[in-house]
Amino acid sequence: MTEYGRGAGSEPWHPEDPLYGDQGWGAQQTAPGQAPYGDQQHPQQQYAQQHPQHQQHPEHQQHPQHEQHSQQQYAQQPQESYGQQPHYGEQPQQGYPQEQQYAQQAQYHAGWDTGQQAAMPYAGQQTEGYPGYGAENQDYYATPEAYPPPQPPGQRRTVPEQALEWNPEEPEPEEENHPFFGGDGDGPDADEDEEEPRSRRGGGRDRRGKSKKKGKSGRACLVLVVVFSLGVGGAGYFGYQFWQKKFGAAPDYVGAGSTPIQVEIPQGAGGYEIGSILAKAGVVKSQGAFVSAQNENPKGKTLQAGVYTLNKGMSAANAVAAMLNPASRNNLIIPEGKRNAWVYEQIDKRLELKAGTTKDIAKSQATKLGLPDWANDNKDIQDPLEGFLYPASYPVAKGTKPEEVLRKMVARANTEYGKVDLKGMASKLGLKSPLQLITVASLVQAEGKYKHDFDKVARVVYNRLKPNNTETYGLLDFDSTVNYAKSQSTLDIGAVKHLRDFKHPYNTYYIHGLPPGPIGNPGESALHSALNPTPGPWYYFVSVTENNTLFAVTNEEHEQNRRKYEEEKAGQ
Repeated sequence: MTEYGRGAGSEPWHPEDPLYGDQGWGAQQTAPGQAPYGDQQHPQQQYAQQHPQHQQHPEHQQHPQHEQHSQQQYAQQPQESYGQQPHYGEQPQQGYPQEQQYAQQAQYHAGWDTGQQAAMPYAGQQTEGYPGYGAENQDYYATPEAYPPPQPPGQRRTVPEQALEWNPEEPEPEEENHPFFGGDGDGPDADEDEEEPRSRRGGGRDRRGKSKKKGKSGRACLVLVVVFSLGVGGAGYFGYQFWQKKFGAAPDYVGAGSTPIQVEIPQGAGGYEIGSILAKAGVVKSQGAFVSAQNENPKGKTLQAGVYTLNKGMSAANAVAAMLNPASRNNLIIPEGKRNAWVYEQIDKRLELKAGTTKDIAKSQATKLGLPDWANDNKDIQDPLEGFLYPASYPVAKGTKPEEVLRKMVARANTEYGKVDLKGMASKLGLKSPLQLITVASLVQAEGKYKHDFDKVARVVYNRLKPNNTETYGLLDFDSTVNYAKSQSTLDIGAVKHLRDFKHPYNTYYIHGLPPGPIGNPGESALHSALNPTPGPWYYFVSVTENNTLFAVTNEEHEQNRRKYEEEKAGQ
């Protein structure tokens, strides 16, 4: 007679059996000759079929008390626990009552035929009724302990799930609702027990799936809230704009106002900033009225920075119209090529100061007005600020100090010059410093009558500065430098032989090379030409007409061009 668990019958169900083999708790394949899980019989019936001799063994009939004990034990089991399956992957907590009992005693039921000795029972454990522990006269196979309960989930063999047969009497499943609006795992009844899946292999609903559903429904809720908020906010904004335009116009004055006042608008100010400045000055009644009036102006017309003479108590429409009129703007505009002497005079006039006041301040505070470190690098420089009062439009309001105006002009020059690598370009062009590059630009601005000639004029300057120049022998011979030295502006500067006797550091008929510093304030075009001269062999040029400037390589060619210039001038 083969003992149970070591013969050709079923393998022992307990995972701690030392002779269980390599199946382990994770074994999922059906053993040969073993029926799939769905077709398994009750262990008692299965064992009876495999060991019919045990049912008729004489020892079974000698101990009827075992049968009575077994029946009583099964009678005490709760009916609802029979057949209840644990969740997949969890330790069984319910089922046959003797499962828990024999799980503890598997250690000393394992080695009956293998030579292994059973482990001693733990203290307090019941040993009555088991082979080898005080029950020598009892037949073990007549007891219910000989028929263990179904195997744990981890020991079951994997079988394909059976297809569910359609029952015509069974009602069709209800249409699935969105988890946010229904009670599918995420609603108020999410914690209630759900219907057990039809397949026992399913083992219940995946809890992680519930978390994903809840996360999705939470995101869906958030998206709905955001969309709803944006819709309400957008409707409110456009509704407010419509109401403001139709029924809630900003407060405004009426008429052209009175009491003139000067208002300065900074560079880069927009409509809202301008409206705020005018409202604080009392020109318009509110910022909103000015912005609305500005938006109704024709496209292409923009407000410029500067000082405006306006009236207090003006309507927003009148204020905008006045600012678009150049006559109302009190800006000081510095044209390209103007010398500092002219700028000083204009500042004195605008600020109603004594003549020469700004010139004196410029001379005494030149080092405090923000000049770059490479400026004023020659002791013979006539005016350190020459070339740094950048040509542009500047607000000069009454009451402003001259040094404040000069500081703004120098700052603008630093900004424009800072856009170019003056040191690197000066070295590339054979010049000694950035200041010499600004000086070349001032010469191009003064000598080139028209901007379209600036590139060639710049080339004439660099050609005359060459040491191998045999045409002018290193002399520039520019009339503009003589006029600067004499603080004049005329075309008739006298004979050349007399000019060579005029000893002045700015007289290029007398000195070789560049003058000590700029002779004016060059503009953007002249600076660009000084940085990018057109290649060519020219040493001379003369402007015959506005659209015709003649350039020559030799002095003979230049004299012919001069005669053309005289003829053109005489014909006028």
